[in-house]
Amino acid sequence: VQLQASGGGLVQAGGSLRLSCAASRRTVSNNGMGWFRQAPGKEREFVASINWSSSYTSYADSVKGRFTISRDNAKNTLYLQMDSMKPEDTAVYYCAVALGPVSGSASQSYRYWGQGTQVTVSS
Repeated sequence: VQLQASGGGLVQAGGSLRLSCAASRRTVSNNGMGWFRQAPGKEREFVASINWSSSYTSYADSVKGRFTISRDNAKNTLYLQMDSMKPEDTAVYYCAVALGPVSGSASQSYRYWGQGTQVTVSS
């Protein structure tokens, strides 16, 4: 499975961006998916996850209420709507496909990873 993330860029604090992650195969519709991010000099951290049917989502406390994860299985695409962005959201954002239908915050539960897209929030 190949994942292509897009939608990153430069935005001012308080602004919005929408990330997309297109999967190369339809079989990902049966898997949970998630977003992670890695800021310079820091470890990769969990941002949000969604199960295969979109009936369950989870978020890191740092983005709860500001970011929304969603997916369109017909298009094999994962999204991350980011609103009220802060400078501390600056990072490379990665999408990932989980091993099973449900995914969580542990990176070890993800099998396939995208190449990352840079998000920069200016103050």
